[in-house]
Amino acid sequence: MWESTYKIIEVVGTSKVSWEEAAKNGVETASKSLRDLRIAEVTKLDMKIENGKIAAFRARVSLSFKYEGGE
Repeated sequence: MWESTYKIIEVVGTSKVSWEEAAKNGVETASKSLRDLRIAEVTKLDMKIENGKIAAFRARVSLSFKYEGGE
């Protein structure tokens, strides 16, 4: 039987355009230094407000990737 272990981390992506783009930016940035990403789950959405206006959309994303522990 094939067994694997996965690690889960959280990242926060940002965008001046939308929450969707914020989540995409977070995943794409994380994928530059993490290998074998498997699942991305948006866990929280919020906005940065400046002078009463939306300055940025923020998406907190939980990412899972295959754990490569030392053996």
